[in-house]
Amino acid sequence: MHTIWKGSISFGLVNIPIKLHSATEDKDIKLRTLHKKCHAPIRYEKICSVCEEEVKPEDIVKAYEYTKGKFVVLDNEELEKLRKENEDKAVEIIDFVKIEEIDPIYFDRSYYMSPNESGGKAYSLLRKALQESGKVGIAKIIIRSKEQLAVIRVYENTLVLETIHFPDEVRNAEDVPNIPSDDKVTKKELDTAILLIDQLTTTFKPEKYHDEYRSALLELIESKRQGQETVTAATKEPATNVTDLMAALQASIDRTKPKKAATRTKKKAASRVKKEA
Repeated sequence: MHTIWKGSISFGLVNIPIKLHSATEDKDIKLRTLHKKCHAPIRYEKICSVCEEEVKPEDIVKAYEYTKGKFVVLDNEELEKLRKENEDKAVEIIDFVKIEEIDPIYFDRSYYMSPNESGGKAYSLLRKALQESGKVGIAKIIIRSKEQLAVIRVYENTLVLETIHFPDEVRNAEDVPNIPSDDKVTKKELDTAILLIDQLTTTFKPEKYHDEYRSALLELIESKRQGQETVTAATKEPATNVTDLMAALQASIDRTKPKKAATRTKKKAASRVKKEA
C-alpha cells in the first residue's frame, strides 16, 4: 500500500512513528474527450490570457489574488520552506472527544495509519486506549501543503486518521434557500412516515450496496467493444525528408529559371554588340 505521509503522532509523552496510506480509492470511470471529426484526443494547453501563447511549466509561478487582478507572488522555495517547517513537527493529539459529538458533515478523507520501525508497542497502546475509553483523538496535521484538522480512531483493529473540515469551511445551513420554517404536517402523515421508516429499518451492511451506474456503464463499454463499435484516433502524418527535399529542389529550380533566361538575353545582347563593333 502506497505511503503518502511519514511522521509521528504523540499524546502526552508517548510518541508513535507512523505512515499514512489512503483508505479509500476513486472508482470513477475516466472518459476521454475526443474530436468528433477524427476521434483524436483533445489536448488541453496552458495559454496565457494576455500573451495568448502556450506557457511552459518552468514559466509558471503561484500567487494569491488578494483583490481582483492584484496578486502576491510566492516562489517555490518560500512555499517549500514553510511546508517543511510545519510538516517536520510531530503531530500532537490535542484533545479526546466522543465521536458522536462530531457531525458527519465535518468528515473529509480517511487514511490508514501503520506503525513505522520501532513504533509497534506505542501504536498498540494508543489503539487499546481508544477502544477502552470509547473516545477519538483530535489532532492537526499537514498533508500535501495543507493543514488539516483530523480525528484518530480505531477501525477494524487499525488506527485511522480521518481529516475533518475546520468550522469556517462548513457553510452556514441558514444560508440554504427555500427551507420551510414551520412543520406543516398532520399527525396522521407523521405516523405514516414513521411506520414506513420502521418497516425499512435494518442493520447497516455496506456490502449490499454497489454503484449500479458504474456497473451499467462498464457493461455498455464492454458490449460496444465486443461488437467492434470502436474507433481509432487519427494520427498526424510526419513530414518526410524526401518530401521536404523535393520541395526545396523544386523551389530552387523555380527561382533559378528567370535568372537563366536573363543571362541568356544578356549574352545574346553582348554578342550583337561585338559583331556590330
